[in-house]
Amino acid sequence: MLMHDLFGENLFDDWFGFPDFRELEKEMDRSQRKLYGHHANHLMKTDVHEMDDHYEVDIDLPGFKKEEIQLELNNGYLTVNAAKGLDEDDKSKKGRVIRKERYMGSMARSFYVGEDLNEEDIKAKFEHGVLSLTVPKKETPKLPEKKTIMIEG
Repeated sequence: MLMHDLFGENLFDDWFGFPDFRELEKEMDRSQRKLYGHHANHLMKTDVHEMDDHYEVDIDLPGFKKEEIQLELNNGYLTVNAAKGLDEDDKSKKGRVIRKERYMGSMARSFYVGEDLNEEDIKAKFEHGVLSLTVPKKETPKLPEKKTIMIEG
């Protein structure tokens, strides 16, 4: 019988609860590596919308709590840090882990917002796993109009 392979996993194993222990062993090895590794840029999915006087930034941070997220403004860069710790008591409450796809660790992403902004200018709200930021546009000094210099001689 031909079985389809969806996203690298056997569909029928999930339906009938038959774990593939070879895959489980590989997955456990991968979980020991540093969190997210080369996939980190795919995890903090971000949308940026430009309005007349500000930018609206929405960052997906599913599974994080407000207390696990930190915003820092330094030299014109706004950095979003999200860190999630492992709950050791979770193992004893829920039994032996058969499959683990949610990991602990941290991730960060930086955005250049300009050196004219301070912490009070940026507004942040966290609801339903989405961090929403409002970043105002600051007036940039206008460059002098281009003028032609005449050459004598």
